[in-house]
Amino acid sequence: MRPPKLDAIDLRILAAVQRNGRITKLALAEAVGLSPTPCWNRLDRLEKAGIVTGYHARVSLKGLGLSAATVMMEVTLGAHRQADFERFERAVRTTPEIVACWSVGGGVDYVLKVVTRDIDAYQRLVDGLLERQIGIDRYFTYIVTRTVKDEPGPDLAAMAEDEGGEVPAAW
Repeated sequence: MRPPKLDAIDLRILAAVQRNGRITKLALAEAVGLSPTPCWNRLDRLEKAGIVTGYHARVSLKGLGLSAATVMMEVTLGAHRQADFERFERAVRTTPEIVACWSVGGGVDYVLKVVTRDIDAYQRLVDGLLERQIGIDRYFTYIVTRTVKDEPGPDLAAMAEDEGGEVPAAW
């Protein structure tokens, strides 16, 4: 299935719900310059096309009075067969402390975002991953000391303006 072409209004809708997933139908319509029904129909089409995949709340662990360690981890696998990648990725998907994982090029195989109670819990997690023999050859740990920016995604409305108002969904 080919992704639909998105016009500037679609991108404004996406930008609005990306900033505020709880926006009302009326507020969304006003924000993008449409009446509520056509606006909601467009959002429904974007959801059905798999472009909008969900609505999430950002929960502050600090706001809950919880301490947490956020760690970025680079992983290089010892072997590079398809089965090796699949075994590692299966383990990642079943490890709740690994909140994001990207397969990357450029010298390492994966970059992971890991959130644990503290650094000791992170090290226990890594020890457990190594004991499971999921293919990790080397890993590098980067402890996040301060979040400078953490946005849900790019400014889609600005991208539409840069592209002359119409952008294919697959750009």
